[in-house]
Amino acid sequence: MVQVYVGVGSNVEPERHIRSGLAALRRRFGPLTLSTIYASAAVGFAGDDFLNLVAGFETEWTVQAVLAGLREIEAAHQQHGGGPKLAPRALDLDLLLYGDLVWRGAETRIPRDEIVRHAFVLRPLAEVAGDRRHPLLGSTFAELWAAHDQSRETLTPVTLTLER
Repeated sequence: MVQVYVGVGSNVEPERHIRSGLAALRRRFGPLTLSTIYASAAVGFAGDDFLNLVAGFETEWTVQAVLAGLREIEAAHQQHGGGPKLAPRALDLDLLLYGDLVWRGAETRIPRDEIVRHAFVLRPLAEVAGDRRHPLLGSTFAELWAAHDQSRETLTPVTLTLER
């Protein structure tokens, strides 16, 4: 089994889409470990705030199969196709980590570069995988979060009742 971590975000009816997206992840991949949900400003475009969290699960699926499953779940939540990446999203699912794999696909890099760039990815990942080490940097995610410039992005914890 491989430990996988997925970034989950939404800024279009986010409470509804986060709940529905997590239910779809559970149906497809099984039990989830969930971080706190955080509200943060949209990055790269003007838009409503996002709700973001990280979900972890174990799987025997290949990295390609996990990516395909995430794309299917995302597509089921989009009203008019996926659209550009830097745009409002009903549901955005980003494969952050697949075990200790370092992989460069046509459209995906694992580990995701956003892990160390954005607080809305790193903080929740440090919550659920703080003792794990970044496959390229060697530091734990807790260490990376402690060293992160936390003044650049404001994260506000959000209470949303979820099935754990």
